[in-house]
Amino acid sequence: MKARHNKKRNTAFVYETLLREATVAILKNEHKRKDKAISIIKKHFKVGAVLRKDLECYRSLYENQNLDRLTCEKILKEVKIQKRLIDPNGLFKQQTKLIHDVNKELESSIFNNFVPNYRTLATISQIFSDKISPKNQVILENEIIKNMLNKSKIINDTGPIDNIVYKAFVQKFNKKYETGLLKEQKQLLTYYIASFADNGVELKFYLNEEIARLKTELKKAKKISEIELDEEMTEKTNRVIEKLNSFAKQDINEELLTTVLKTQSLVKEIHDGDHG
Repeated sequence: MKARHNKKRNTAFVYETLLREATVAILKNEHKRKDKAISIIKKHFKVGAVLRKDLECYRSLYENQNLDRLTCEKILKEVKIQKRLIDPNGLFKQQTKLIHDVNKELESSIFNNFVPNYRTLATISQIFSDKISPKNQVILENEIIKNMLNKSKIINDTGPIDNIVYKAFVQKFNKKYETGLLKEQKQLLTYYIASFADNGVELKFYLNEEIARLKTELKKAKKISEIELDEEMTEKTNRVIEKLNSFAKQDINEELLTTVLKTQSLVKEIHDGDHG
């Protein structure tokens, strides 16, 4: 079951690591690097592209979680059908072009980056392979279904990935991507970068929910005594709420992104403070 996994030929892994490269570039104000990463994403993962179709097969399995078993089994069955419809030779050629662009525009070292759901992506890759036995196929499919059933489930160390390699990836990830971002800020940045490949559908959905949450939290904050009794702080809070309201009529851009990121930090700071 420990078949060798070629991460460069794992479409979802390359996509995820490009997302993280672009995200870190934004945080470090490395505009050229950000533009290069986004350009590669837009070029190779546009709607209708072979790599996009392959990516959707992966995403249908690793992004669908907390579902009932029957739904998981139906999704897995349909994914296997869709995967078989992709011409393997055409896919291989497009993966080769993607690898070439990453090496040329960025550098080959990004393939050594750790992606948090690496184990899951590697297991899905094994499922898509025709080089494993029927028994191992069923075992791996059960692992994926378990992962989809429970949002907190992580494929364990008995999976197809060498644990020493996994730990090495973790160390590299921690060293390169340690940014101190809040969970919700990391989510927003990831959706923002991904929006260049899916026309912003998921980003818009996420922003609608997140902005609504932030407005609710700020309204609650106005009732905290330190803010309620301070006219200036109340006014500033109202201005932030008004700014968030204005986004309903505004296209998504980096100004909007920055404002939401700052508001996320503000809300966290307010509610983590000692306002008793």
